[in-house]
Amino acid sequence: MQIDILSVCRKPPRWVVEQTADYRQRMPRDLSFEFTHIVPGRDGIPAEQRRQDEASRLLRRLPKDTYTVALDIRGKTFSSEGLAAWLGERRLAGRGLAFVIGGADGLDESMLRHVDLRWSLSTLTMPHLLVQVVLAEQLYRAWSIIDGHPYHRA
Repeated sequence: MQIDILSVCRKPPRWVVEQTADYRQRMPRDLSFEFTHIVPGRDGIPAEQRRQDEASRLLRRLPKDTYTVALDIRGKTFSSEGLAAWLGERRLAGRGLAFVIGGADGLDESMLRHVDLRWSLSTLTMPHLLVQVVLAEQLYRAWSIIDGHPYHRA
């Protein structure tokens, strides 16, 4: 199953690229993920207009017939084991999977209405660059639980 991760950000710094690449390389071929970075909306315009612009560009980049998950502070929470079970179900469903990470102003409601699931990594507000690393690690952790790999220790 291909996992697409769309993130609103300028070119990420090296530490983000290195960390996400490390987890991506550890994943099995049949459960790989790729990042697509969407340039944030223009500075100097109202946040609402910027979110709408970003949402329209995110929606254009989403693969067709993909189960889409928005990273959203108000979303559903998972334990590591719960995420692994959910990922296993998604894997069996046979559809592509996409995660959407908003920019500094979050995701527009037009994007949130389009998604199948809203997932909260935490009730803490996190920088969107850090969310990329945490998401990559959690996907790897979920796979390690599914595979019985010793990486995950409860």
